[in-house]
Amino acid sequence: MVFTAVNAARASDLVVSLKDAAGQPVENAVVTFHPAAGAPAPRPTGSYVVAQADIRFEPFVLVAPVGASVQFPNHDKVRHHVYSFSPAKRFELKLYGRDETRSVTFDHPGAVSLGCNIHDQMMGFVYITDTPYTAKSGAHGEVVLENVPPGPGTVTVWQPFLKARRNEKTEAVTVPAQGQAHADFSLDLRPAPAGKAL
Repeated sequence: MVFTAVNAARASDLVVSLKDAAGQPVENAVVTFHPAAGAPAPRPTGSYVVAQADIRFEPFVLVAPVGASVQFPNHDKVRHHVYSFSPAKRFELKLYGRDETRSVTFDHPGAVSLGCNIHDQMMGFVYITDTPYTAKSGAHGEVVLENVPPGPGTVTVWQPFLKARRNEKTEAVTVPAQGQAHADFSLDLRPAPAGKAL
C-alpha cells in the first residue's frame, strides 16, 4: 500500500532499493519520506485489515496512516486474544471467535507489534505513518514513492528484523525538480524468530 500526495505543483519520484547483507531483496520493509519543508498529514482512505487466518496475522506487516481504524477479523476456528504493548499503541482485544471482528484506532505514528495471548507463535506488525510518502516493499525489495516534492528530506526504512535502534535506518536525500531520486539501502537483518508464524 502506498500513500502519496497528489496535485503537487512540482513533484518527482523517489525510488528506494532495499537489499540484505547477502545482496538479496528485502520485503516487508516500510519506507517513508519526510521533506525538510514538511508534509501534509496522510488521510485514512479505504479499509485497513489484519486478519487472523491459519493461526497467523495476515498481512504480516500492515501500513496505515495516523488516525486509521484497523479491523481485526478472526477467520480461524479457534478464538484469539490480540494485544500489543508497543509505545505507539497499547491495546487488548480479549477472546473472540470465528467470524467476529474487533477494531482499533491508531492515533500515534510508529511500529506496533502484535501478539496473541493464546497462540505464542503468532507475530505481526502495524506500522502507523505520519507522512503520505510511504510504501511497503514486496518480494523485489523496491518501492517507488510518487509525487514527492523536490528538495531535501529524509528517507527512513523500518523492517521488523533490522539490526538498528527502533529497527530503523535513515538517509538524507535531495529530490530533483524533475525525474527521479534514488536511495539504496543495505540492511543487516536478524533471522526471523524460530517458531513464529510469519
